[in-house]
Amino acid sequence: MNQDPNSQHHSHHPAHSHHPAHRPGRGRRPARALRAVLVAGTVAALAGGLAACGGKSLEEKGGAQSGGGKGDIVIGSAGFTESKVLAEIYSKILNDAGYHATVKTLANRELYEPALEKGQIDVVPEYASTLAEFLNAKKNGPDAKPVASSDIGKTVEALKALAGPRGLKVLPAGAATDQNAFAVTKEFADRHQLKTLSDLGRSKQKVKLAAGEECETRPFCKPGLEKTYGIAVAGIDPKGVGTTQAKQAVKDGTDQMVLTTTTDATLDNFGLVLLKDDKKLQNADNVLPVVNAKSAGDKEIEAALGKLTDKLTTGDLIDLNRKVDAERQKPADVARAYLESKGLAKK
Repeated sequence: MNQDPNSQHHSHHPAHSHHPAHRPGRGRRPARALRAVLVAGTVAALAGGLAACGGKSLEEKGGAQSGGGKGDIVIGSAGFTESKVLAEIYSKILNDAGYHATVKTLANRELYEPALEKGQIDVVPEYASTLAEFLNAKKNGPDAKPVASSDIGKTVEALKALAGPRGLKVLPAGAATDQNAFAVTKEFADRHQLKTLSDLGRSKQKVKLAAGEECETRPFCKPGLEKTYGIAVAGIDPKGVGTTQAKQAVKDGTDQMVLTTTTDATLDNFGLVLLKDDKKLQNADNVLPVVNAKSAGDKEIEAALGKLTDKLTTGDLIDLNRKVDAERQKPADVARAYLESKGLAKK
């Protein structure tokens, strides 16, 4: 997500940035609504958390259950396509490994990350730089010195240092990356001779930006566009990250630019082109699983998800997104077909 990079992200991403998760962005829900959304997952996750507190592994916990399953696992997803598909892939892999996995979707990282810490959800597909900067800001404030960079190894080390004290375990990152990106119509780019975000800054064109509401404060988004590129952001239209409504608003001319991701598979459908992030505002946002250490920190979960991480590529992410966003397939169906194509699903 997406790279929520430095902030997204997912989102993605990360970048100063989420996706991509990125990333995500719809209006925030009040705490009461969030509790309602999570309550179904809480019972299962609490059981996992309590069992883990007592020193039992998920396997021992599940051994007493009828059917001999290994226990309940709740996979968290952000509200954008890629996160939803990855969550379904994680769910199917863990179901095949003998767990009872379900998916819960929350609008954005601001909602799902605290739930992950509390054990209301157990596993989330994440983006290294984005989550690192999110936790960095949570610990050290919005003006904290960035810890993420284009060096994935150093970024993951910084992420682990921030995640560990919160009860989160960061599993290894793979090659697949998803970074925040900004797109305009091809016509707008041609008229103002834009190929890069620097070109847009120099053009002095004011742009209304279709994005998530969190773009207002995330360093990779409005603040970064203004500071790094001198882009005149006239306002944020809170239509979400890379959503159909957001891209349509740019196509229609209501907005001039949309926050999306480098793995967006439907830009052509809307006549949109990405502007190159030539000053590297966005950090590398490799996809990696993050789990609640107590409820989902066992080696079996790490091994099962690791097989996916080893095979997943950035090209796969674009393809998965295309199947859902352009071909209108269901995330769960896309997830199953992908795992079968990679030899990762039980027949």
